[in-house]
Amino acid sequence: MKPRLLVMCALWVALAVSCQGQDHAPLKLVATIPLPGLHDGDFDHFAPDVDGHRLFLTGEENEKVLVLDTNTNQLVHTIEDVKAPHAILFRKDLKKLFIVAGDASAVQEYDSDSYKLLGEIKVSIDADSIAYDPATHYLYVVNGGREAHTPYSLISVIDTDNSKKLRDIKIDTNHVEAIVLEKSGPRMFINLTGKSAVGVLDRNKSEMSSTWPLPTGDELNVAMAFDQPDHRLFVITRNPGKLIVLNSDSGKVTTSLPAVGMVDDMSYDAQHKRLYLAGDGALDVFEQKDSDHYALLSKVPGAFRAKTGILVPELNRYYLAVPHHENKDAEVRVYEIQP
Repeated sequence: MKPRLLVMCALWVALAVSCQGQDHAPLKLVATIPLPGLHDGDFDHFAPDVDGHRLFLTGEENEKVLVLDTNTNQLVHTIEDVKAPHAILFRKDLKKLFIVAGDASAVQEYDSDSYKLLGEIKVSIDADSIAYDPATHYLYVVNGGREAHTPYSLISVIDTDNSKKLRDIKIDTNHVEAIVLEKSGPRMFINLTGKSAVGVLDRNKSEMSSTWPLPTGDELNVAMAFDQPDHRLFVITRNPGKLIVLNSDSGKVTTSLPAVGMVDDMSYDAQHKRLYLAGDGALDVFEQKDSDHYALLSKVPGAFRAKTGILVPELNRYYLAVPHHENKDAEVRVYEIQP
């Protein structure tokens, strides 16, 4: 075969493989929502209002909460002057937003229609991650620790029906990150980041029942997700970037795989058996072949510190927040989940 023909054949094969890869990509970019007027600085978390066609996004370092329309893919409102907003709970029945304002040492309540501030529930400084129990309407809020200059952290239990703090649960480390709740029982799983371990807390007793150390050398565990039917807990470390899968009954590590660095948000897709990991420069998509076997399905190009993302299964969409960087405006990338 002539050299020129060989080159043409090679290019045709490469193009065919590339097209096939695009056809089978797990995420398809379908829209981009511009967020002009923001300066450099991280986003933190999303919260959806599916029926109201809204998505809330905390601009942590811009001190704003952005309201996006999921039908038109546009920014429709900005809640200004929220001191380091981190996590959000939207309660449709109450028409309220509960916004964790870390530098205000409070969970602030807003009317979700008018966006007016209604009040606040005081907690310690550096309030951040949350978990919500829809059965009790209790909101669990991580706060205190390093910024409070204490050797321990707190998980505050807030009754969102009556807008009051019920109690503080003391956690024996000054650095706690993500928390997730077991729906069929009283357990709460806690990223004890300061100990490179996972804590298991009995919510009824407000007591730690177990502590599961991560493998030696795996540190800075931040994001967490839970596959309750398969009894698998997913933990992401930043040092090094790694996905660690634990048996949620025993704490035994079943497998671990390299992952993108600086992950802050992870979503488990129960329908498609996937994990979406938003990190610095890439969005990693892992496939769950079975409860003990996982593989990197795709590494979607991300952006600088684009580590905030959310899966909204009701919309078949994944949203990735991209911060302002250098001369590029902030934006939210909207992906359609592919089968």
